[in-house]
Amino acid sequence: MSNDKLNKTYFIATYGCQMNEEDSEKLSGMLKRFGYTRTEERDTADIIIFNTCCVRENAENKVFGNLGAIKKLKEKNPNLIIAICGCMMQQIGMADKVLKTFPFVDIIFGTHNAYKFPEYLTRVQTEGVQIKEILDKETEIVEGIPIDRESSVKAFVTIMYGCNNFCTYCIVPYVRGRERSRKSEDIINEIKDLVSKGYKEITILGQNVNSYGKGLEEDINFAKLLRKINEVEGLERLRFMTSHPKDLTEEVIYAIRDCDKICEQIHLPVQSGSDRLLKVMNRHYDRERYLYLIDLIKKEIPDVTITTDIIVGFPGETEEDFQDTLDLVDKVKYDSAFMFIYSRRNNTPADKMENQIPDDIKHERFNRLVDLVNKNIAISNKKYEGTVQEVLVEGVSKNDESKLSGRTRNGKLVNFEGSMDSIGKLVNVEINRAQPFSLVGKQID
Repeated sequence: MSNDKLNKTYFIATYGCQMNEEDSEKLSGMLKRFGYTRTEERDTADIIIFNTCCVRENAENKVFGNLGAIKKLKEKNPNLIIAICGCMMQQIGMADKVLKTFPFVDIIFGTHNAYKFPEYLTRVQTEGVQIKEILDKETEIVEGIPIDRESSVKAFVTIMYGCNNFCTYCIVPYVRGRERSRKSEDIINEIKDLVSKGYKEITILGQNVNSYGKGLEEDINFAKLLRKINEVEGLERLRFMTSHPKDLTEEVIYAIRDCDKICEQIHLPVQSGSDRLLKVMNRHYDRERYLYLIDLIKKEIPDVTITTDIIVGFPGETEEDFQDTLDLVDKVKYDSAFMFIYSRRNNTPADKMENQIPDDIKHERFNRLVDLVNKNIAISNKKYEGTVQEVLVEGVSKNDESKLSGRTRNGKLVNFEGSMDSIGKLVNVEINRAQPFSLVGKQID
């Protein structure tokens, strides 16, 4: 380690999904390997990285706001290195727009070449150049990148990259590229390594995990991968996201049922309850197929929780379409839902649709949906009062430092009184009170 890196710090701000969180862990891992130390104090850091998202406009606006705020930091410290990466940078013309508006940015790279960040950093430091490199096509999967995990209890493991679905509202296929699956051997080895270091829970990630295995030479699909991971000795819990309903097969549902380490929680984004809108969204399933999958999941997997994503105000959405969504939500009774007001994304088909919904109607419908979802969550949580639940203790509660926090197998957040040496362990907790978005209890072992 060279002396100029001693005591040098970096700050990473991450926007967006779990895939971005894992990408940031890799950036952090590479920097730590080169002798840098992570800090949460942005204003004193030697390197500032914004790992961006572009799924919704709000995420982009936050990045622009933060770039404006750190201009003075660069003026005070010309040696400060500012880097921007991630999905937002992968959009056509976005990198040039950022450099024109914020010319003090040093490094811009996209989603396909994050592994080259140490090279870019070295060039900026030694040559004094400004670097912008956005690859317009995905590369081969690069294995062996060091990962600085946020948690010592649970970890993300990416099993595939990219998306082939091209939903009409979504920018992801344009910025993450086509689907590429990792070899199952590489995935299993990474999980075994994590388990050997004491990790209890793994969440495997992909934009559409149900299409895992396509293009690989080995005879594998997502259901077979789940069964292989379930055989890893020492692993306590396995989760996955995200599933696309069009590719969720009975074989996957049966694997979840049969494998004792797979948690009874399925995130299955519906987006809309209207067949007409699902077709315009290019989702490749209808309401009947979706409800069939829900019924099968509930029948085969006892105590399962089901969560979803829903878009309100998609172009052309009528009151009848919205009522179809409300009706489906009431039928399924989700345990949680990520609800979004439709956000126009440049260069997507939905952005070009003429029948955009006025903001006041979007917000009014959104509020009605939130009320219904929250009512169902409260009813669902109430059922846990008086029960004993196995909880993986993740750490101290964010809202009360005298309590611990963790999740049940089916993903319910629990804040509870317990022993501080239980962090990282599986414990039994008696639930004595249900709150709208969490459970409260007391450790009994």
